Amino acid sequence: MTTIRQLTSYLEAFAPLAYQESYDNAGLIVGDPNATITGVLVSLDATEAVVDEAIARGCNLIVAHHPIVFKGLKKLNGKNYVERTVIKAIKHDVAIYASHTNLDNVTGGVSFKFAETLGLQNVRILAPKSQVLSKLVAFVPDADLPAVLTAIYEAGAGRIDTYDHCSFRVGGTGTFRPLTGATPAVGSVGQDETVQEQRLEVLLPAYLERAVVAAMQRAHSYEVPAYDLYPLNNANQTVGSGAVGDLPQPMSGREWLNYLKTSMTLNIIRHTALPERPIRRVAVCGGAGSFLLPDAIGAGADVFVTADYKYHEFFDADGRILICDVGHYESEVRTKELISQHLAKKFITFAVILSDIDTNPVQYFT
Repeated sequence: MTTIRQLTSYLEAFAPLAYQESYDNAGLIVGDPNATITGVLVSLDATEAVVDEAIARGCNLIVAHHPIVFKGLKKLNGKNYVERTVIKAIKHDVAIYASHTNLDNVTGGVSFKFAETLGLQNVRILAPKSQVLSKLVAFVPDADLPAVLTAIYEAGAGRIDTYDHCSFRVGGTGTFRPLTGATPAVGSVGQDETVQEQRLEVLLPAYLERAVVAAMQRAHSYEVPAYDLYPLNNANQTVGSGAVGDLPQPMSGREWLNYLKTSMTLNIIRHTALPERPIRRVAVCGGAGSFLLPDAIGAGADVFVTADYKYHEFFDADGRILICDVGHYESEVRTKELISQHLAKKFITFAVILSDIDTNPVQYFT
């Protein structure tokens, strides 16, 4: 039997809540984390209609991209769609979980699914985040090194992009004198001691600092292991906003628009003037991504595809790049597939169902 906590922990290993933006409200919004899962309904939005669908299909957990609650609710009396959705979910024991900007901000996340839909190659994070990495420097006796390395790797340290078990170490001599009250693993109280040690350095996600240090300390034989922990300004190439990649073959502006419309099954594309040069490199961002325009230009993209562009923001293209606004729902709807595919890798004892509800609040007259 699988609990909601087990499933959400699996999702958060892929898209840690620590990577959500400060304004966001990702995570378990409604429900008991210890409840046993009967079925999972995956949707872009958690609306009242989606809760009805979950009830009808025997699912007691909705995994959505957009949180139904962004701001604190002071009252629950059903006066708006947010309150009605939460009330109905609680009444029918349907939990609601949201994986939002944390899923936007990881390699393989929302924008990578967007890039996959467009057939892009050599895809990478468009705007990597800085100040999300730390470095642990630990001083480890030679005999403890294998156990300490295993412990910190299992806790999440030592991974750089598509490599793991990454570390640097150099040998040296450690000195110490145990004082009264100490119970040293090596040496005697009141006597100076020298030990051959390794200076061990590893990178780790900043949000895992406590877990990695604790793992190191458990595996270390010393009563008080010596270590340093440094915050880093390095950009983490696996965490950040948007994605950028290359088309298999260059296209003219009009060929590109037709390709984009067909690939994403679009009703309409809002765009700036078509360039005379061919389109080869494409930057994308699921949802509202206008803030990434300088990054798209800096990455050498010929076109930037996103949503929610305002009139005056289109002027910012300034002939340097083609902006294509495909609509918020349209840019993120395949996130349902992303989440369900990820869950299918781990869980087979209950149904994972894609919602049939079109939650797009924007309608088009064509």
